[in-house]
Amino acid sequence: MRTTGKNKRATLRPAGRPEPWHSYAWQVQSLLLGYPDEDFAGHLALARRVAPALPAPVRDPLLAFTGHAERTPADDLAVAYVATFDHRKRCCPYLTYYAHGDTRKRGIALLRLKQAYGAAGLRPVEDELPDHLAVVLEFAGLDPSAGHRLLTEHRAGLELLRLALRAEDSPWAHLLQSVSATLPPLKGDEEEAVARLAAEGPPGEQVGLAPYTPPQFMPDPAGGPR
Repeated sequence: MRTTGKNKRATLRPAGRPEPWHSYAWQVQSLLLGYPDEDFAGHLALARRVAPALPAPVRDPLLAFTGHAERTPADDLAVAYVATFDHRKRCCPYLTYYAHGDTRKRGIALLRLKQAYGAAGLRPVEDELPDHLAVVLEFAGLDPSAGHRLLTEHRAGLELLRLALRAEDSPWAHLLQSVSATLPPLKGDEEEAVARLAAEGPPGEQVGLAPYTPPQFMPDPAGGPR
């Protein structure tokens, strides 16, 4: 991936459209938010190569995560990933869950995401839901304008996930901070949505998801996505 030097026009929180550096940031963030498998060391190296092209509010938390991951044994990092995202419901990486919970509306939202990917000529992998943050970021890296809209639509859920990871003192909180720095600030209704979600949690009607959501990807009522 070819990057440029410092972008003097890059802003901390773009309001309307993505800057050229956004695609680099979202692609790298996507890779680092995936399960730390045998390719993860290469993803960390890529993040360090891309980092100089990013504004400091995006770059610095990204490098904070890569530094932690490079110091942590691979097996320990994998265990921490599963403990964080598979066993803590409030650290759910599936974005539509925050807005819709286990309801029929979530099934519709998942279908809309698949349609958005298809309209861009992309086909998401079959073994992951289209609302996983890593999948949404990957799409945003390939289609920045459409991806920016999707991420902004889920701004409240992203903020709640960032706060939950920070409360757990999770190294992945740095990555969510980096993602948040690529998006407009919370305001008005979004701030209210975050407060409501934090107080009440997502809606809980568990109907209408069977055609869209394989059971292994649904949040486990006993403690997180399976």
